[in-house]
Amino acid sequence: MLAVVIRRSMQSVVVLAAMSVLVFLGVYVVGNPIDILISPDADQAERARAIAALGLDRPAHEQYLVFLGGALVGDLGRSFVHNMPALKLILERMPATIELALAAMALAIAIGIPLGLWAGLRPNTASGRAIMAGSILGFSLPTFWVGLMLIMVFAVMLGWLPATGRGPTATYFGITTSLFTLKGWAHIAMPAFNLALFKMALVIRLSRAGVREVLPMDYIKFARAKGLSARRVLWVHVFKNILIPVVTVLGLELGNVIAFSVVTETVFAWPGMGKLIIDSINLLDRPVVVAYVLVVTAMFVVLNLTVDLLYSLLDPRVRLAEVKA
Repeated sequence: MLAVVIRRSMQSVVVLAAMSVLVFLGVYVVGNPIDILISPDADQAERARAIAALGLDRPAHEQYLVFLGGALVGDLGRSFVHNMPALKLILERMPATIELALAAMALAIAIGIPLGLWAGLRPNTASGRAIMAGSILGFSLPTFWVGLMLIMVFAVMLGWLPATGRGPTATYFGITTSLFTLKGWAHIAMPAFNLALFKMALVIRLSRAGVREVLPMDYIKFARAKGLSARRVLWVHVFKNILIPVVTVLGLELGNVIAFSVVTETVFAWPGMGKLIIDSINLLDRPVVVAYVLVVTAMFVVLNLTVDLLYSLLDPRVRLAEVKA
Protein backbone atom coordinates (compact mmCIF):
# COMPACT_ATOMS: atom_id res chain seq x y z
CA MET A 1 0.00 0.00 0.00
CA LEU A 2 2.83 2.38 0.88
CA ALA A 3 4.50 1.71 -2.48
CA VAL A 4 1.27 2.65 -4.26
CA VAL A 5 1.05 5.95 -2.35
CA ILE A 6 4.68 6.82 -3.12
CA ARG A 7 4.32 5.95 -6.81
CA ARG A 8 1.13 7.98 -7.12
CA SER A 9 2.73 10.94 -5.34
CA MET A 10 5.59 10.98 -7.84
CA GLN A 11 3.13 10.82 -10.73
CA SER A 12 1.16 13.66 -9.18
CA VAL A 13 4.20 15.96 -9.23
CA VAL A 14 4.62 15.33 -12.96
CA VAL A 15 0.91 15.96 -13.60
CA LEU A 16 0.94 19.23 -11.66
CA ALA A 17 4.07 20.44 -13.49
CA ALA A 18 2.55 19.64 -16.90
CA MET A 19 -0.73 21.33 -15.99
CA SER A 20 1.06 24.44 -14.76
CA VAL A 21 2.84 24.82 -18.12
CA LEU A 22 -0.30 24.26 -20.19
CA VAL A 23 -2.52 26.53 -18.12
CA PHE A 24 0.05 29.30 -17.77
CA LEU A 25 0.73 29.44 -21.50
CA GLY A 26 -2.97 29.09 -22.31
CA VAL A 27 -3.91 32.00 -20.07
CA TYR A 28 -0.93 34.05 -21.30
CA VAL A 29 -2.10 34.07 -24.93
CA VAL A 30 -5.72 35.03 -24.08
CA GLY A 31 -6.05 38.80 -23.99
CA ASN A 32 -4.14 41.46 -22.09
CA PRO A 33 -5.26 42.12 -18.49
CA ILE A 34 -3.89 45.67 -18.68
CA ASP A 35 -6.70 46.55 -21.09
CA ILE A 36 -9.20 45.73 -18.31
CA LEU A 37 -7.29 46.80 -15.21
CA ILE A 38 -6.05 50.19 -16.46
CA SER A 39 -8.33 53.08 -17.30
CA PRO A 40 -8.48 53.91 -21.03
CA ASP A 41 -7.61 57.49 -20.09
CA ALA A 42 -4.23 56.49 -18.61
CA ASP A 43 -1.16 57.75 -20.47
CA GLN A 44 1.70 55.57 -21.69
CA ALA A 45 3.84 56.24 -18.59
CA GLU A 46 1.08 55.03 -16.27
CA ARG A 47 0.49 51.96 -18.44
CA ALA A 48 4.20 51.16 -18.44
CA ARG A 49 4.39 51.44 -14.65
CA ALA A 50 1.38 49.18 -14.22
CA ILE A 51 2.75 46.60 -16.66
CA ALA A 52 6.13 46.56 -14.87
CA ALA A 53 4.48 46.33 -11.43
CA LEU A 54 2.51 43.26 -12.51
CA GLY A 55 5.55 41.68 -14.18
CA LEU A 56 3.83 41.61 -17.56
CA ASP A 57 6.75 43.29 -19.34
CA ARG A 58 8.76 40.05 -19.27
CA PRO A 59 8.63 37.27 -21.89
CA ALA A 60 6.25 34.37 -21.24
CA HIS A 61 9.00 31.91 -20.25
CA GLU A 62 10.44 34.34 -17.69
CA GLN A 63 6.99 34.95 -16.21
CA TYR A 64 6.51 31.18 -15.93
CA LEU A 65 9.87 30.66 -14.24
CA VAL A 66 9.02 33.37 -11.72
CA PHE A 67 5.66 31.69 -11.12
CA LEU A 68 7.30 28.25 -10.80
CA GLY A 69 9.84 29.55 -8.29
CA GLY A 70 7.04 30.97 -6.16
CA ALA A 71 4.93 27.82 -6.52
CA LEU A 72 7.73 25.68 -5.10
CA VAL A 73 7.48 27.66 -1.85
CA GLY A 74 3.68 27.79 -1.85
CA ASP A 75 3.26 31.19 -3.52
CA LEU A 76 1.03 31.00 -6.60
CA GLY A 77 1.17 34.72 -7.31
CA ARG A 78 -0.91 37.76 -6.39
CA SER A 79 -4.30 38.54 -7.83
CA PHE A 80 -4.21 41.47 -10.25
CA VAL A 81 -7.72 42.51 -9.23
CA HIS A 82 -7.82 41.87 -5.46
CA ASN A 83 -4.12 42.57 -4.78
CA MET A 84 -3.77 39.60 -2.45
CA PRO A 85 -2.21 36.13 -2.76
CA ALA A 86 -4.17 34.06 -5.29
CA LEU A 87 -3.94 30.92 -3.15
CA LYS A 88 -5.30 32.74 -0.10
CA LEU A 89 -8.18 34.09 -2.19
CA ILE A 90 -9.04 30.58 -3.40
CA LEU A 91 -8.73 29.03 0.06
CA GLU A 92 -11.12 31.65 1.44
CA ARG A 93 -13.74 30.57 -1.11
CA MET A 94 -12.98 26.84 -0.91
CA PRO A 95 -15.00 26.01 2.26
CA ALA A 96 -18.22 27.28 0.66
CA THR A 97 -17.65 25.17 -2.46
CA ILE A 98 -16.65 22.05 -0.51
CA GLU A 99 -19.65 22.26 1.81
CA LEU A 100 -21.96 22.65 -1.21
CA ALA A 101 -20.29 19.72 -2.98
CA LEU A 102 -20.44 17.46 0.09
CA ALA A 103 -24.10 18.33 0.69
CA ALA A 104 -24.87 17.57 -2.96
CA MET A 105 -23.03 14.23 -2.89
CA ALA A 106 -24.69 13.29 0.41
CA LEU A 107 -28.08 13.94 -1.18
CA ALA A 108 -27.14 11.95 -4.28
CA ILE A 109 -26.04 8.97 -2.18
CA ALA A 110 -28.87 9.11 0.36
CA ILE A 111 -31.54 9.24 -2.34
CA GLY A 112 -29.83 7.55 -5.28
CA ILE A 113 -28.69 4.27 -3.70
CA PRO A 114 -32.05 3.31 -2.10
CA LEU A 115 -33.92 4.19 -5.30
CA GLY A 116 -31.38 2.26 -7.38
CA LEU A 117 -31.71 -0.78 -5.10
CA TRP A 118 -35.50 -0.63 -5.35
CA ALA A 119 -35.42 -0.32 -9.14
CA GLY A 120 -32.95 -3.21 -9.37
CA LEU A 121 -34.92 -5.52 -7.09
CA ARG A 122 -38.28 -4.66 -8.74
CA PRO A 123 -37.40 -3.75 -12.34
CA ASN A 124 -40.78 -4.59 -13.85
CA THR A 125 -42.99 -2.75 -11.38
CA ALA A 126 -44.50 0.68 -11.98
CA SER A 127 -42.33 2.18 -9.25
CA GLY A 128 -39.15 0.70 -10.76
CA ARG A 129 -39.97 2.09 -14.19
CA ALA A 130 -40.88 5.48 -12.70
CA ILE A 131 -37.52 5.64 -10.91
CA MET A 132 -35.63 4.92 -14.13
CA ALA A 133 -37.70 7.49 -16.03
CA GLY A 134 -36.90 10.04 -13.33
CA SER A 135 -33.18 9.26 -13.66
CA ILE A 136 -33.39 10.05 -17.37
CA LEU A 137 -34.85 13.45 -16.49
CA GLY A 138 -31.99 14.00 -14.05
CA PHE A 139 -29.51 13.47 -16.87
CA SER A 140 -31.44 15.57 -19.38
CA LEU A 141 -32.58 18.73 -17.58
CA PRO A 142 -30.12 21.64 -17.83
CA THR A 143 -28.66 22.63 -14.47
CA PHE A 144 -29.27 26.35 -14.91
CA TRP A 145 -32.93 25.79 -15.85
CA VAL A 146 -33.54 23.53 -12.84
CA GLY A 147 -31.92 26.14 -10.60
CA LEU A 148 -34.12 28.91 -11.95
CA MET A 149 -37.25 26.76 -11.55
CA LEU A 150 -36.31 25.96 -7.94
CA ILE A 151 -35.88 29.65 -7.19
CA MET A 152 -39.17 30.52 -8.88
CA VAL A 153 -41.18 27.85 -7.03
CA PHE A 154 -39.63 27.63 -3.56
CA ALA A 155 -38.29 31.18 -3.16
CA VAL A 156 -40.61 33.40 -5.20
CA MET A 157 -43.98 31.61 -5.28
CA LEU A 158 -43.94 29.73 -1.96
CA GLY A 159 -41.40 31.82 -0.06
CA TRP A 160 -40.09 28.79 1.81
CA LEU A 161 -36.38 29.10 1.04
CA PRO A 162 -33.95 31.98 0.40
CA ALA A 163 -33.04 32.43 -3.25
CA THR A 164 -29.35 33.30 -3.00
CA GLY A 165 -26.36 33.47 -0.68
CA ARG A 166 -24.68 31.12 1.73
CA GLY A 167 -26.34 32.09 4.98
CA PRO A 168 -24.79 32.55 8.44
CA THR A 169 -21.93 30.30 9.51
CA ALA A 170 -20.86 28.84 12.85
CA THR A 171 -17.61 27.28 14.08
CA TYR A 172 -17.39 24.03 16.02
CA PHE A 173 -14.27 21.92 16.56
CA GLY A 174 -12.32 24.32 14.36
CA ILE A 175 -14.67 23.87 11.38
CA THR A 176 -16.59 26.88 10.07
CA THR A 177 -19.61 26.07 7.94
CA SER A 178 -23.17 27.17 7.32
CA LEU A 179 -24.32 23.58 7.95
CA PHE A 180 -24.16 24.27 11.69
CA THR A 181 -27.04 26.77 11.48
CA LEU A 182 -30.69 26.33 10.54
CA LYS A 183 -30.58 29.34 8.21
CA GLY A 184 -27.51 27.81 6.61
CA TRP A 185 -29.47 24.64 5.83
CA ALA A 186 -32.23 26.76 4.34
CA HIS A 187 -29.72 28.53 2.08
CA ILE A 188 -27.96 25.36 0.93
CA ALA A 189 -31.07 23.24 0.28
CA MET A 190 -31.82 24.42 -3.26
CA PRO A 191 -28.27 24.73 -4.63
CA ALA A 192 -27.33 21.35 -3.14
CA PHE A 193 -30.34 19.64 -4.72
CA ASN A 194 -29.69 21.38 -8.02
CA LEU A 195 -26.07 20.23 -8.01
CA ALA A 196 -27.01 16.73 -6.84
CA LEU A 197 -29.67 16.04 -9.47
CA PHE A 198 -27.31 14.76 -12.18
CA LYS A 199 -25.24 12.75 -9.69
CA MET A 200 -28.42 11.31 -8.18
CA ALA A 201 -29.49 10.03 -11.58
CA LEU A 202 -26.02 8.53 -12.09
CA VAL A 203 -26.09 6.76 -8.70
CA ILE A 204 -29.57 5.36 -9.41
CA ARG A 205 -28.49 3.84 -12.70
CA LEU A 206 -25.21 2.50 -11.30
CA SER A 207 -26.95 0.92 -8.30
CA ARG A 208 -29.71 -0.55 -10.42
CA ALA A 209 -27.24 -2.02 -12.93
CA GLY A 210 -25.14 -3.44 -10.11
CA VAL A 211 -28.13 -5.15 -8.51
CA ARG A 212 -29.24 -6.68 -11.81
CA GLU A 213 -25.70 -7.93 -12.40
CA VAL A 214 -25.16 -9.37 -8.91
CA LEU A 215 -28.50 -11.09 -8.28
CA PRO A 216 -27.95 -14.00 -10.75
CA MET A 217 -24.48 -14.76 -9.32
CA ASP A 218 -23.81 -18.14 -7.76
CA TYR A 219 -22.78 -16.75 -4.37
CA ILE A 220 -26.18 -15.02 -4.06
CA LYS A 221 -27.96 -18.29 -4.87
CA PHE A 222 -25.74 -20.11 -2.37
CA ALA A 223 -26.47 -17.53 0.35
CA ARG A 224 -30.19 -17.98 -0.21
CA ALA A 225 -29.82 -21.77 -0.23
CA LYS A 226 -28.12 -21.54 3.18
CA GLY A 227 -31.32 -20.02 4.51
CA LEU A 228 -30.05 -16.49 5.04
CA SER A 229 -32.77 -13.87 5.32
CA ALA A 230 -33.52 -11.66 2.32
CA ARG A 231 -32.38 -8.61 4.29
CA ARG A 232 -28.99 -10.18 5.10
CA VAL A 233 -28.49 -11.27 1.49
CA LEU A 234 -29.30 -7.77 0.30
CA TRP A 235 -27.16 -5.73 2.72
CA VAL A 236 -24.23 -8.11 3.22
CA HIS A 237 -23.82 -9.70 -0.20
CA VAL A 238 -25.57 -7.52 -2.78
CA PHE A 239 -24.99 -4.06 -1.31
CA LYS A 240 -21.26 -4.50 -0.65
CA ASN A 241 -20.60 -5.64 -4.21
CA ILE A 242 -22.55 -2.87 -5.91
CA LEU A 243 -20.61 -0.32 -3.83
CA ILE A 244 -17.41 -1.04 -5.79
CA PRO A 245 -18.40 0.76 -9.02
CA VAL A 246 -20.44 3.34 -7.10
CA VAL A 247 -17.47 4.35 -4.90
CA THR A 248 -15.17 4.48 -7.92
CA VAL A 249 -17.44 6.73 -9.92
CA LEU A 250 -18.53 8.93 -7.01
CA GLY A 251 -14.94 9.56 -5.98
CA LEU A 252 -14.22 11.01 -9.41
CA GLU A 253 -17.57 12.78 -9.54
CA LEU A 254 -16.83 14.55 -6.24
CA GLY A 255 -13.89 16.20 -7.97
CA ASN A 256 -16.16 17.21 -10.84
CA VAL A 257 -18.72 18.65 -8.44
CA ILE A 258 -16.06 20.74 -6.70
CA ALA A 259 -14.40 21.88 -9.92
CA PHE A 260 -17.46 22.44 -12.08
CA SER A 261 -20.09 23.81 -9.72
CA VAL A 262 -19.80 27.09 -11.63
CA VAL A 263 -23.35 27.12 -13.00
CA THR A 264 -25.00 26.36 -9.66
CA GLU A 265 -22.86 28.89 -7.78
CA THR A 266 -23.64 31.54 -10.40
CA VAL A 267 -27.42 30.90 -10.40
CA PHE A 268 -27.67 30.93 -6.59
CA ALA A 269 -24.94 33.57 -6.02
CA TRP A 270 -23.08 31.04 -3.88
CA PRO A 271 -19.76 32.60 -2.76
CA GLY A 272 -17.52 29.70 -3.76
CA MET A 273 -14.59 28.99 -6.05
CA GLY A 274 -16.80 28.59 -9.12
CA LYS A 275 -18.06 32.15 -9.01
CA LEU A 276 -14.53 33.36 -8.30
CA ILE A 277 -13.07 31.66 -11.37
CA ILE A 278 -15.79 33.07 -13.63
CA ASP A 279 -15.10 36.60 -12.36
CA SER A 280 -11.34 36.04 -12.73
CA ILE A 281 -11.68 34.82 -16.32
CA ASN A 282 -13.81 37.84 -17.21
CA LEU A 283 -11.18 40.15 -15.70
CA LEU A 284 -8.20 38.15 -17.07
CA ASP A 285 -6.85 37.72 -13.55
CA ARG A 286 -4.14 35.25 -14.61
CA PRO A 287 -2.68 34.31 -11.20
CA VAL A 288 -6.10 33.35 -9.83
CA VAL A 289 -6.97 31.28 -12.92
CA VAL A 290 -3.68 29.38 -12.85
CA ALA A 291 -3.83 28.86 -9.07
CA TYR A 292 -7.42 27.62 -9.32
CA VAL A 293 -6.56 25.04 -11.97
CA LEU A 294 -3.57 23.78 -9.98
CA VAL A 295 -5.62 23.51 -6.78
CA VAL A 296 -8.37 21.62 -8.61
CA THR A 297 -5.81 19.32 -10.26
CA ALA A 298 -4.31 18.55 -6.84
CA MET A 299 -7.83 17.76 -5.58
CA PHE A 300 -8.39 15.31 -8.42
CA VAL A 301 -5.05 13.63 -7.72
CA VAL A 302 -5.88 13.19 -4.03
CA LEU A 303 -9.40 11.96 -4.80
CA ASN A 304 -8.11 9.43 -7.35
CA LEU A 305 -5.64 8.06 -4.82
CA THR A 306 -8.38 7.88 -2.16
CA VAL A 307 -10.69 6.04 -4.57
CA ASP A 308 -7.97 3.51 -5.38
CA LEU A 309 -7.36 2.85 -1.68
CA LEU A 310 -11.10 2.47 -0.97
CA TYR A 311 -11.42 0.19 -3.98
CA SER A 312 -8.72 -2.09 -2.59
CA LEU A 313 -10.54 -2.19 0.76
CA LEU A 314 -13.85 -3.14 -0.87
CA ASP A 315 -12.45 -5.68 -3.35
CA PRO A 316 -10.03 -8.30 -1.92
CA ARG A 317 -8.92 -9.20 -5.47
CA VAL A 318 -7.25 -5.79 -5.77
CA ARG A 319 -5.29 -6.36 -2.56
CA LEU A 320 -4.13 -9.75 -3.80
CA ALA A 321 -3.00 -8.22 -7.10
CA GLU A 322 -0.96 -5.61 -5.20
CA VAL A 323 0.69 -8.29 -3.07
CA LYS A 324 1.65 -10.30 -6.16
CA ALA A 325 2.99 -7.16 -7.87
